[in-house]
Amino acid sequence: MALHNMDPKRCPMPSQDPNVRNKNFKEVALGYTPEMAVNEAKRCLGCKNKPCQTGCPVGIDIPSFIAKVAEEDFEGAYQVLSASSALPAVCGRVCPQETQCEGKCVRGIKGESVGIGRLERFVADWHREHNTAAPTVPESNGHKVAIIGAGPSGLTAAGDLAKLGYKVTVYEALHLAGGVLVYGIPEFRLPKAIVQNEIEGLQAMGVDIETNMVIGKVLTIDELMHDYGYEAVYVASGAGLPRFMDIPGESLKGVYSANEYLTRVNLMKAYKEGSKTPIKKSKNVAVVGGGNVAMDAARSAKRLGAENVYIVYRRGMEELPARKEEVEHAEEEGIIFKLLTNPVRVLGDENGCVTGMECVEMELGEPDDSGRRRPVEKKDSNFVLDVDTMIMSIGTSPNPLIRSTTPGLETNRHGCIVTNGDDGLTSREGVYAGGDAVTGAATVILAMGAGKHAAKAIDEYIKSKNK
Repeated sequence: MALHNMDPKRCPMPSQDPNVRNKNFKEVALGYTPEMAVNEAKRCLGCKNKPCQTGCPVGIDIPSFIAKVAEEDFEGAYQVLSASSALPAVCGRVCPQETQCEGKCVRGIKGESVGIGRLERFVADWHREHNTAAPTVPESNGHKVAIIGAGPSGLTAAGDLAKLGYKVTVYEALHLAGGVLVYGIPEFRLPKAIVQNEIEGLQAMGVDIETNMVIGKVLTIDELMHDYGYEAVYVASGAGLPRFMDIPGESLKGVYSANEYLTRVNLMKAYKEGSKTPIKKSKNVAVVGGGNVAMDAARSAKRLGAENVYIVYRRGMEELPARKEEVEHAEEEGIIFKLLTNPVRVLGDENGCVTGMECVEMELGEPDDSGRRRPVEKKDSNFVLDVDTMIMSIGTSPNPLIRSTTPGLETNRHGCIVTNGDDGLTSREGVYAGGDAVTGAATVILAMGAGKHAAKAIDEYIKSKNK
C-alpha cells in the first residue's frame, strides 16, 4: 500500500448536476466515499511544522486528523477534530479553507493543496452516521455563564465552557438556535439537519438554549448578572442589521435585504411546497453585491423559479469577495454576472412594485484604502435592467438593541462592540463579546475562533475572582 499519494490534483468532490440542482434545495456537494477520503488523506505530507494549522482560526491539529483518516481510523480523526472545533460538520462545508488552512498547505505550491475541508466534512459526517455513544456530561464546577446569541460564536463558547463544567445558558432571539447557520446559509450549502445535530450534541452536554429571548427587550445584561446570578456574559449577537444604498425607489415592493430574503427561504422554509411564508414569485431578479451572501441569495432565487438572476457588482470578476467555489457554482447554475455595474435608481409601477433597476457602468480606477482598485462611474452609461425583484447584499452591521440597553458598553462608529483584543473583554467587567457583533459581518470560523478565545478568558476571569 503506497504511503503517500503524490497526485498533484486533489480528489474531485462528487456533486449534483448543475441543471438538476438549480431546481432543488438538496445539498450540492455529495461528499467523499471512504475510499476517496483515504486516498486524499494520503496526499498529506504530515509536515512537522504544520503550516496548515497556523491558518486555522480554531487551531485544529490538521496533520494528526488527516493521518488518522489515512489509517482508516475515522473515529480517531473525529476525536482530534472535536478537541478544537465544536462544529466540524459545519466548518467542513462553509469555511473559506482556500484562504486559511489549504492556503498554507505545502502541496499547494506545485499542485493543488490537500482537500482539508472535504476531509473534515467526511469525518464529521462519518461520526454522525456511525457513533451512538451519548456525550459525557462534565462534572459541574458550580459557576454560571450566560451567552447571548446561538450562532457559531455563541455555540462554540458554550461548548468550550460546558466542557470545563460551567452551567451555560444560551439566549437566542429567534425561535430556532443556529444563528446565521439556520437563517442565512441555504439548505443546499448547509443542510439544517446537520446544524441541528451539532446543537443537540451541545444540549446533551448540559448546555441550556432559551429561544425567543431578545436580550435588551425581555431581559437586559444587567439583569442577567445581578438578578440571575451569571458571573460572566458573552455577547455573540451577530450582525443582523442590513445596509441599503439610499437610492431612489429602494422602498418599493419587491426590494429585499439579503437577510430578509434568506431568512424567509431558510429559517421560514419558503421554498417548501405549501409553505405559509410569503415570498415573491419572481421572474427576473437582481442581487446587488458580490460576497458569499449575494451568491446564496442569487442561487436561492434561481431555485425558487426565477428565469433570470443577475449578480450586479461594481467591480470586476477578480475583485469579487465571494469564495471562488461559490462563484463557480453560481455560474454553473446559470446565474448571470453583471460586473462593473452599479444601481442608481429602482423603478416602479403605479402599484409601487419594482419594474426595473437603472444602472451605470463602472471602470476601475486607482486603488483605495483597502488596496482594491476603486470603481469610477462611466459618464452617460446609464441603462435599465428589466427586473421585478431586487435583493440588497452590501453588508450588515450589529443590531443596536444590546448597546442601547447596556450602560457603559463601548461601541465604535459602526455600532460594533469594542473589545481589548483576542480575549473579547468589553468596557464592562465580566462582559465579553465576539464574532460579528465585534468585527461586523465576517466568516463562521472567525466567529468560532472568537468564541474559543472568549471561553478561555471567561474561565480565567471566574477562577481568579473565586480564588
